Amino acid sequence: MVTAPTTTSLPDGATILVTGGSRGIGAAIASQLAADGWQVAVGYRAGEAAAQAVVESITAAGGHALAVPGDVAAPGAAAGLLAAAAELGPVLGLVNNAGITDDALTLMLSDDAWDDVIATNLSAAFRLTRAALRPMVKARFGRIVSIASVVGPFANPGQANYAAAKAGLIGMTRTIAAEVAQRGITLNAVAPGLITSDMTADLPPEAVGRVPMRRAGTPAEVAAAVSFLASPAASYVTGSTLFVDGGMAA
Repeated sequence: MVTAPTTTSLPDGATILVTGGSRGIGAAIASQLAADGWQVAVGYRAGEAAAQAVVESITAAGGHALAVPGDVAAPGAAAGLLAAAAELGPVLGLVNNAGITDDALTLMLSDDAWDDVIATNLSAAFRLTRAALRPMVKARFGRIVSIASVVGPFANPGQANYAAAKAGLIGMTRTIAAEVAQRGITLNAVAPGLITSDMTADLPPEAVGRVPMRRAGTPAEVAAAVSFLASPAASYVTGSTLFVDGGMAA
């Protein structure tokens, strides 16, 4: 029988890369994880000023952070992003948060819109996860959290590409979690519902009517879920999807 791990705190210098960490949900996650004791690499594609503002906020609060530029959708980006993050310390955490939308009903959904969303939201997460696992296996500790969506398992017309990517993240998370479960590495997904962010700013007011709680969630509420799953306290939670959706998936 495998004995239970005794780790109750993060390894010394543990660093976590948060992709899409310069604004919205990603910025809230980065700030929360820094407060939890992680050294945080704030990944961003555009918006250097916003990423630096997140870093400065973390530093002002006594944490350690670094802004890391790069387009996660580029096939060779994973190695560079993780190497840059490692300037802070051993990269033992990863939050696959970077994502885009390009919505249209299926009959009008272009190949480019399909390919771009899958590349950013799913393929990039796979490549980053694959690259991040090796040092985690050696350390026998790792936390990988992927930001999925309630749209993954539940239909939302006009988002076939986004839904496919987010459902793929959930399936990928469950499978890889089983592969590395004995190595002290956990992989979980967080599936937000309607969250106040730039991505949802143009939604009609009646969208809130689909939420049993009758309100939108906040980035901080998503960050709280990630905080738990990335912590040593979640050492026996792996392959799971935590819905942060005000009851939409109930």
